[in-house]
Amino acid sequence: MAKPLDGIRILEWAIWLAGPGATMMLGDMGAEVIKIEQPITGDPSRGITRLEGMATGHTTAEREFMYTGVNRNKKCIIVDVTTPKGKEIVYRLVQKCDVFLQNFRQVVRDRANLDYKTISQYNPKIIYANISSLGPDGPDAFRRGNDYVGQARSGFMTNQTALVGQPAAVGGAIADHMTSIITVNGILAALLARERQGIGQEIDVSITGSMVALQHVRLTNTFFYKKELIREDRKSISNPLANHYKCKDGKWISFCILATDRVWPDFCKAVGIENLEKDPKFESTPARAKNCRELIEILDHVFAARPRDEWVEIVGKYHRIMFSPVNEGLDVANDPQILANNYVVEYEQPSIGKIKSVGCPIKFHKTPAGVQCPAPEYGQHTEEVLTELGGYTWDDIAQLKEEKVIG
Repeated sequence: MAKPLDGIRILEWAIWLAGPGATMMLGDMGAEVIKIEQPITGDPSRGITRLEGMATGHTTAEREFMYTGVNRNKKCIIVDVTTPKGKEIVYRLVQKCDVFLQNFRQVVRDRANLDYKTISQYNPKIIYANISSLGPDGPDAFRRGNDYVGQARSGFMTNQTALVGQPAAVGGAIADHMTSIITVNGILAALLARERQGIGQEIDVSITGSMVALQHVRLTNTFFYKKELIREDRKSISNPLANHYKCKDGKWISFCILATDRVWPDFCKAVGIENLEKDPKFESTPARAKNCRELIEILDHVFAARPRDEWVEIVGKYHRIMFSPVNEGLDVANDPQILANNYVVEYEQPSIGKIKSVGCPIKFHKTPAGVQCPAPEYGQHTEEVLTELGGYTWDDIAQLKEEKVIG
């Protein structure tokens, strides 16, 4: 069955997460992705030994799991792009590609002669996507950076300062992943512009810019009011019906009821506090805001009386109440609603076996997207790509191997 991006071919020269994550998503949509890795070193994410304070393990499969997570749907070729013959391979391949994606600094791609000016000479209609830490312009454009830097520079780390008492980063490579999403948006728009206007072009995305965009509501309001908007502590949130509560089993349930006066009667019935429905201290939105600490304390005791699953079943009978269990990561992997929509999928990864991973969050009804193939082994497709796409003969392949241009 046809995929949304069938016929689109992408050449990726990128490492770690932000760039490879973008091409992974485009691969979910059916694009053919060819990943270039350097001899010996490869993508550094293949050998990471610690992940957010946790040892990744001792086997090759365990160490490579970060790589596996963002490199499905790809072919892998090993090419030494620092050599003249390695560059020639890239120049041949790019002529048959629609997109060239890279995440090295300007000085690196200039030195490698893989910058937009050079690449576009071989394919004027190429979409050339750059991913940087801080953006292509400005006094710090030359600096290295990563997920952590992007969270800091964008102001994202201060989102939770009022709650934890100091700047705090969010784990899970959220800035890298947001950058991947923004990059996909840019590439798809550039492909559409090429189709309609007949032009190729260079596009720039940065981790910092992506994290600024993620905070659109917070930052726009901060700029307007000229003061930091601080998330209230859960003990003093002015709307107690937009809060989260700990249940008897230590798990949490969250509510986000904004039309509070209309839903307040249902909420009282659901949680068994009908006696408070007409209480002058709580019967209206202003009253609940004025006495929020008292009501939150009451609700803390109420929810502590039952396990979360019981509360989910009870509250779920009242369809006007907006609520959700607060899932932990392992809960997500088994949540029936998430699984039914393929937000988490399972597939076979060679050397590891069946793994669960994040699926494509978009449902295409006529051109379905999803995992096309597992992450490639190091250099798995070098010979295939160079002979079928690059036009190299087997004698050429042997010579390139002998000269250590390819692996």
